[in-house]
Amino acid sequence: MEKEKKLSKVETIKQESRFLRGTIAEALQEDSTHFSEENVQVLKFHGMYQQDDRDLRRQLKQEGKERAYSMMIRARIPGGILSAEQYLQFDKLSEQYGNQTMRITTRQTFQLHGILKKNIKATLRAINDVLITTLGGCGDQVRNIVSCAAPHEGPFYDKVRADLLALVDAVSAKTNAYHEIWLDGEKVEFSEGQTEEPLYGETYLPRKFKIAFAYEGDNCADIFSNDIAIVAHRDGDDVVGYTLAIGGGMGRTAADKNTRPFLAQPFCFVNPSQLIDVCKAIITIQRDYGNRYERKFARMKYLVAERGLDWFREETQARLGYDLTPPRDIVWTSSHDHLGRIEGRGGKMHLGLFIENGRIKDTETVKLKSVLREIMETYQPTVRLTTQQNMILCDLTAEQVDEIEAKLHAAGVLLADEYRPVVSYSMACVSMPTCGLGIAESERVMPQIIRDFERALKDLGLQDDPIIIRMTGCANGCARPYIAEIGFVGRTIGKYDVFLGANIAGTRLNQLFKEQVPAEELVSTLYPVLRAYRDERQDGEGFGDYCVRVGLDKLQARLVTVS
Repeated sequence: MEKEKKLSKVETIKQESRFLRGTIAEALQEDSTHFSEENVQVLKFHGMYQQDDRDLRRQLKQEGKERAYSMMIRARIPGGILSAEQYLQFDKLSEQYGNQTMRITTRQTFQLHGILKKNIKATLRAINDVLITTLGGCGDQVRNIVSCAAPHEGPFYDKVRADLLALVDAVSAKTNAYHEIWLDGEKVEFSEGQTEEPLYGETYLPRKFKIAFAYEGDNCADIFSNDIAIVAHRDGDDVVGYTLAIGGGMGRTAADKNTRPFLAQPFCFVNPSQLIDVCKAIITIQRDYGNRYERKFARMKYLVAERGLDWFREETQARLGYDLTPPRDIVWTSSHDHLGRIEGRGGKMHLGLFIENGRIKDTETVKLKSVLREIMETYQPTVRLTTQQNMILCDLTAEQVDEIEAKLHAAGVLLADEYRPVVSYSMACVSMPTCGLGIAESERVMPQIIRDFERALKDLGLQDDPIIIRMTGCANGCARPYIAEIGFVGRTIGKYDVFLGANIAGTRLNQLFKEQVPAEELVSTLYPVLRAYRDERQDGEGFGDYCVRVGLDKLQARLVTVS
């Protein structure tokens, strides 16, 4: 007799949480610095992770003290658009309660680090005061829905934005727990069998769920790394419809070869009136059939891979009551972030800024955080956060952009076009010292490593080539390393697996090239490959395309010869 599968521990916690209440309210009254494991899991749905300073762990343990606990709080900012007032609220909170920095994430939102348990409620209230929530920032639900951050204007883009916001509302958690606990909302009494979550039910989704929008031709948002990728098609000023792709996701477990990243596969075409119902049907299929026993296989990408697109399409059609239209072919012409000066309509100007690894902070020589605060207070721009961890200041005049650029230079901040492409196209996850999953360094070492590559590329005459390099401190892939031309994935302390061969368009995964390369040997390991690329590339051939054409096995053989 086959042994009955046991639900994962997290599933039991969700089921017993009373629609995300847990015992959080009671825990907030306790004189302690941290939450229980059960509440930690529930708190993710409210937009926060419990962390501790891993740099201090050993010292504190030797001294017989508890860990230096704090919370990372992540907002939900659909499409990454916020006002100057809202930006300034995050800036204020980072100074008042956080670690004096702000982090732009790859999902177009802000993370605040270092929030103590006693300050969580005040922080969340202040965020909600400017009409932003953290509900849905994390947890097993649809997270912040992202989109191309380009400051396009006109009826077509307004309609896509309206459809995005309508989808956000349709797939957001409906529980009153968030308002009860953090905003002193009225407590809801519900009887047995009653649900507060018509879409999610009491156990929500098996794992996190990501959705991204793009305009046909521009894949700056890396949409195929999402569970649902939505591509808007236009006919003049009208949205003629959307092509949907499903089953993307970056995470893997290094020790389990059965886990791997996937790109979303073309699934169907829908008209605007069908978009929400089709997305909800896809989400409910994952809700009902997704793996709730082994969390490392719980993402929808594994369900799509196991059951196949035909099964998924039939199941979706059965829930909708009508047949789906085949997806449209899509041609991609760009995937780079929208940096530098951008001309808008009616004399408007926008300015895209490169924010290295998304970290907004002041140093002794670069006063990025201070000058951005001054810019927000003085010019009141609309702010657009990008999925590549950058920022676009919008709705300015040409004169204001001139003044802002001068202020940035005075603060020691470089403009986007003053960086070499290998730097401005790079990304790294947070990892140490706050992320509990980090195995190797990422954000703290990437600036030095990327500049070592910058020097190597200059030596080879490749300094102007847009080679995309991304780094993560573990295999979960938060900085999307598996769709970078060069991906560094932390394997153990100080060592990284190296992946090569994705393309600039974001439509091809890379492949494992070499395992456990020490950080100090990353440049020297890839130098022969970069040199071969310079000498053997075809006209217009990108680095990742070259690696695939030649073959990683042949490139690996050359390393043996060189060594």
